[in-house]
Amino acid sequence: MQKDLKKGEFLKEPIRHIEIKKHNVVPMVEQMADMAFQARNLARAATIVDLMQKDKDCAVILTLAGSLISAGLKQVIVDMLDNNMVDVIVSTGANIVDQDFFEALGFKHYKGSQFADDSELRELAIDRIYDTYIDEDDLRICDDTTAVIANSMQPGAYSSREFIVEMGRYIEEKGHDRNSIVYKAYEKGVPIFCPAFSDCSAGFGLVHHQWHNPDSHVSIDSVKDFRELTKIKIENDKTGIFMIGGGVPKNFTQDIVVAAEVLGYEDVSMHTYAVQVTVADERDGALSGSTLKEASSWGKVDTVFEQMVYAEATIAMPLIAGYAYHKGNWQGRPARNFNAMLDAKTVNA
Repeated sequence: MQKDLKKGEFLKEPIRHIEIKKHNVVPMVEQMADMAFQARNLARAATIVDLMQKDKDCAVILTLAGSLISAGLKQVIVDMLDNNMVDVIVSTGANIVDQDFFEALGFKHYKGSQFADDSELRELAIDRIYDTYIDEDDLRICDDTTAVIANSMQPGAYSSREFIVEMGRYIEEKGHDRNSIVYKAYEKGVPIFCPAFSDCSAGFGLVHHQWHNPDSHVSIDSVKDFRELTKIKIENDKTGIFMIGGGVPKNFTQDIVVAAEVLGYEDVSMHTYAVQVTVADERDGALSGSTLKEASSWGKVDTVFEQMVYAEATIAMPLIAGYAYHKGNWQGRPARNFNAMLDAKTVNA
């Protein structure tokens, strides 16, 4: 009882997700274009993301790395999905499972402190992400739920996209919170890929599932992820990428241009539009900070409409996405429903 009371003292102020629809940032971002440093870079990035919306032939791919949903950015992405501003998501598993699906199950992230005593947090089963707390007991339920979903599926190899579709179906069937990235993407037919899917709660759930079903189980095929995302590029040649952070989602998404060429589609276009928000430094050759101009040398990104923004995601993403939302050029964009295309059984699937 005493432990529960102490735990409650830490887990009492939920993170609240910022809503871009409430704040018209267009005038401020336009003024930033006449400033310097990252303000000017951010303003140009916002205009490029808006160009992706204006260009109705362009499929927009959003990549997510870092702890974004736990930090309060869920509603930004939900609103983008709801208004057909995003056609594909490539993400770390943590954002999709440990954070978004976790909240869809009814759990929350809480305001915390980076100066907390981590030994005490460990005793109370509280996990810390910088200045944010998660109840480890709730996270275990999320782990177990992914095992339940795996147990309900026919044994076989699935892309992470296919598994995440089942997560969306689970939210619908169980009556969980539909204000969710996973559910909204499921509803809209927007594919979500997590190329390193086992590096999150889904991994724990799938390990449990496979451990107890050693001869007949569900597994995740990352090559199928790559093939499916490449098929989207082949079917919809013009693409724009809006990248939050870097890592596997960034490289995975940029690489589909080369993959299409390897498959014989040598006239495939480089990504026409590209924006990356990162705090990583390019000087050590790290992927998260490697510039979009560098990617052009690999034949992945065109350099006419590309912009790096060296800023923290919780500040930059609402401004860039909010600018594109309030400009309104997303109106009239079709819902591409790439899930339906990928689920269609064809010879080349």
